[in-house]
Amino acid sequence: MAFNLKGRNLLTLLDFTTEEIKYLLQLSQEFKTMKRLGIAHDTLKGKNIALIFEKDSTRTRCAFETAAFDLGMHVTYLGPTGSQMGKKESIKDTARVLGRMYDGIEYRGFAQSIVEELGAYAGVPVWNGLTTEYHPTQILADFLTIQEKRGSLQGQTLAFLGDASNNMGNSLMIGSAKMGLHFRAVAPQAVWPAAALVEKCKNIARKTGATITLTDDVQAGTKDADVIYTDVWVSMGEPKEMWEKRIALLTAYRVTMDMMENAKDEAIFMHCLPAFHNLETEIGRDIGDVFGLDCMEVSEEVFESDYSVVFDQSENRMHTIKAVMYATLL
Repeated sequence: MAFNLKGRNLLTLLDFTTEEIKYLLQLSQEFKTMKRLGIAHDTLKGKNIALIFEKDSTRTRCAFETAAFDLGMHVTYLGPTGSQMGKKESIKDTARVLGRMYDGIEYRGFAQSIVEELGAYAGVPVWNGLTTEYHPTQILADFLTIQEKRGSLQGQTLAFLGDASNNMGNSLMIGSAKMGLHFRAVAPQAVWPAAALVEKCKNIARKTGATITLTDDVQAGTKDADVIYTDVWVSMGEPKEMWEKRIALLTAYRVTMDMMENAKDEAIFMHCLPAFHNLETEIGRDIGDVFGLDCMEVSEEVFESDYSVVFDQSENRMHTIKAVMYATLL
C-alpha cells in the first residue's frame, strides 16, 4: 500500500481519506521498526524545515526535531518570540518568505485559520502541530498506539472524557469517524463538539462503520469501552480564572479507577500530556493550594497503573510525525 502525498499539507484529518491515514500509520510502524533496529533512514538529506511555535511544547517540538534529524534534515526553531508573524509581517507574507527558504513548515499555536493561511501561501507542505481547533499529528500517534495495544482500530470503542469541544475532542472524533472506531464524547452538554462537526463526522462514519455518541452519563459512556481518553481541562493560553469554572464543570468526569473498571478488562488509558495527576508540578501545586485537589483530569492511581499507555503515545509522536514529513516531502 503506497500513496503519493508529496506536497500535501496536514492541517486536519478531514482532508485525508481512510486509506491515506492507514498508509501513514503503516509507514509510521516501518519507521519505528527501523529506529528500534538501528537502521539508518536519513533519506531526506539536504532538506530544511521550519518549526513555528507560538505555544511552547515538549513532545511536539522534540518529536519534530528528532524525526527530522533521523531523516537527515536540518531544523530551524522559531519560538513564541522568534518571528514577526502577525506582528510586523502578515501570515501570508511570512508563509511566502519561509516557503522560499524551507522545504516544509510546522505550526503550533492558536486559530486554525493561521495554519490554513500558511498552507495556502507557503508553496511547501505545512503541518499542524496544534491549533485551538485541531491536533492531527497527536491523533496519528494515538491511533498507532491503539493498533499496537488493541490489535486494530476498526470497531474499537473510544470514550473521551472532559472538554469534548477542544482540539483533542474534535480530532479524536474525526479520526474515529475516518477509521471506523466508535467514538463517545462523555462530557457535560456545555462542552460537546460543535453540531456542524458532529454531523460531518456522522456522515463519514456511515461509510466506515463508526458511530458517534454524545452523552453526559459517565457510567454509560465508559461502559465496556476499549479506550478511555482524557485531556487537560484548561488549554494553554487560557486565563487562570478558567480553572474554577472548569473544575466545577468537569470534576465528575475525572478518570478514576472506577471508570477503568467499568470499561473492558483489557481497556487502556490514554492522555496526550501534560497531565495534572498529582502535585509534582508548579501548576498542580497552585491548583492544590487553591482548590484542595491532589489531581485534576485523571487520578494518580490510573495514570501510574497498568492501564496507562501515555508514554507509548509520547514515543509514537516521533514515528508518526516522521511518516508525515517523509510522505509529504519525498
